[in-house]
Amino acid sequence: MSGVSGNGMKEVFIDKVVINMGVGESGERLKKAAKLLEELTGQKPATTFAEKTIKNFGIRKGEAIGVKVTLRGSKAEKFLKDALTVLENRLNRRQVNAGEFSFGIHEHIDLPGVNYDPDVGIFGMDVCVSLRRRGYRVKRRRISKSKIGKNHLITKDETIDFLKNIGVEVV
Repeated sequence: MSGVSGNGMKEVFIDKVVINMGVGESGERLKKAAKLLEELTGQKPATTFAEKTIKNFGIRKGEAIGVKVTLRGSKAEKFLKDALTVLENRLNRRQVNAGEFSFGIHEHIDLPGVNYDPDVGIFGMDVCVSLRRRGYRVKRRRISKSKIGKNHLITKDETIDFLKNIGVEVV
């Protein structure tokens, strides 16, 4: 997946995959979602909390309403490959941005190797993928933080090319 010039610094690869399950309520259903996400990813999920009160939905500020997991490296690639098979390796152009793409899975039982368990129920999830190049650490490090040059940023076309290289069709 090297760039046109063969420059290793231009190579685009997966930085992280974030899987989010917004349950919308705390309690037993949230615990089931956390357990399911841990089984699917092999990592302990973090709880997400409501930022504001919404009376119509019965949500209070600070209430636990979802779970999320961040995957990196080989775990991220494996999960992404399985998740994209649910969508038949096809994404809409609107789901792709510069250096990132996102999609939703309506039912977790669509993932390969996952069977329906009536005790757990059915959950949907959002999958957000961030891409990066070598040298992006400069932007995030603590000491001597700096900006990334404009020609080193990943464009939407480069993101689409990356998806085509891993076998995903962008319509």
